[in-house]
Amino acid sequence: MTSTSTPARTYVVAGMTCQHCVTSVTEEVADVAGVDAVSVDLASGVVTVTGDSFTDADVQAAVGEAGYEVAP
Repeated sequence: MTSTSTPARTYVVAGMTCQHCVTSVTEEVADVAGVDAVSVDLASGVVTVTGDSFTDADVQAAVGEAGYEVAP
């Protein structure tokens, strides 16, 4: 039996302060082609994105659409 895991990448998003921020970022990033799941930790600002055919630029653009930016 072969087990495959879907790759996950993490990003730090600056400026999120409330649950509405989390929802906005989650919805925008979830719409990126190739993204299977999005998890946002408000306290740390860490966004974990799981999938296999998205780019960092795609995620950064989606975060920008939500009104935030990925920290360098």
